[in-house]
Amino acid sequence: MKKMFKTMSVLLLALGIVSIASAAGSKEAAKETAAAPEKVVVNAMAYGDNSNQEGVNWVRIVESFEKENPNIEIKYEMLYDEAYHQKVVARLASGDVPDVAYMGADARWGAPWKEAGQQYDMKSLIDPEMYNLDLIPPMGPNGEIYEVPLGTSNITTVLFTNEALIKSLGFDIPKTYEDLVAMVPAAKKAGLDVVSIDGADGWAWGSCYMSAIIARLSGDAHWVSKAVAGQNKFTDQVFVDSLAMISRMVEDGVISKKSVLVDYGTNASNYSNKKALFMVQGQWAAGGIENPEVAENTLLLAWPKLPGEKTEMSGSVAAAIQVGYGITKQGASDPAVRDAAMKFINYFYSEPETIQRLRDGAIIAPILKNYTLPEDLPIISKRKVELAKTAKNTDVIDAFLSGAANDALNAGMQKIASGQATPEEVAAEVEKLLRK
Repeated sequence: MKKMFKTMSVLLLALGIVSIASAAGSKEAAKETAAAPEKVVVNAMAYGDNSNQEGVNWVRIVESFEKENPNIEIKYEMLYDEAYHQKVVARLASGDVPDVAYMGADARWGAPWKEAGQQYDMKSLIDPEMYNLDLIPPMGPNGEIYEVPLGTSNITTVLFTNEALIKSLGFDIPKTYEDLVAMVPAAKKAGLDVVSIDGADGWAWGSCYMSAIIARLSGDAHWVSKAVAGQNKFTDQVFVDSLAMISRMVEDGVISKKSVLVDYGTNASNYSNKKALFMVQGQWAAGGIENPEVAENTLLLAWPKLPGEKTEMSGSVAAAIQVGYGITKQGASDPAVRDAAMKFINYFYSEPETIQRLRDGAIIAPILKNYTLPEDLPIISKRKVELAKTAKNTDVIDAFLSGAANDALNAGMQKIASGQATPEEVAAEVEKLLRK
């Protein structure tokens, strides 16, 4: 009996030790669980798809970021081109607002966020040690910054110039419009266009052509934004005269009447294959010049002096605030999500990725502080930086004019080029639709 009691005592003691150890382990586990940070989910709308560089880069960056930051999940939807814009409108209308999105500050990229009341001033979150704040233009009436631009302002009215081809015909780089006209006979004889434009794309006439012309002839860098605000009218003579430059260039042979049949890809291909002395497009088209010889001999210039232009706008180019990733008001409402979102944005804009965006032509120059261009960067990309540093910037039309009025302008310029409408008719239609 005594032996049995002793055995039971030992057993109870062992059970007690196990119980204490178990309790201690439970407390330690609970302590570790409490100490582990809760995973923060950032809902994002990304721009790109699996077949282009933007989409491939996004996926790679998200995977790398999540690996380094296991307590943050970037849950995203990725769309490209018109599908992206349509989905932005649909999601905002339904109240399904992302925390972070690819956005801008203009009529196309910024208006939906503004109308939904989802623009958030990120100025206090932007690290001045990482970004050069002088390169980020104000986006709101009080200097607000709604997104971190991918780069410096996006030049839309570049005159890509094949210097070697021009000199092979016995000409120098043009200083005036008359110099362009003088090239027409020799170019035609050689079977070349003088200035190539993707005229089948309505937006190209507005963004890449007319945005430069109206500023030059009016002498006002902000003529377009003032017109949208009601201070100018699109029926003003200076805008009619600017539209008339289209028909004048077609009549003079500087731009081909057949340009209205040329799409974006064909335009870049024609220039790349030495079928045109010049090409009108935005700076991003530099990445589409596939012929290395042509790319190396390409200068990126502003239009030469135009008939009737004002001296104060000489050499100017139209440029829009570059798009980028911004935090929405919804995303900023939760401090944990806001901070995680900003951490990701800073990661995304890190230097290696910026170099890639320079190389694929997505940006002109980064807004990173004390950034030095890589020595092995293609010369055409370096020339974009030179143009950005020297040319005065003016309004881009579709950064301010949107909807039916902008559509009418783009289609109207195509009609002017093909002889189906007059500048006066197009101007009147734009003004009527804008004031509705």
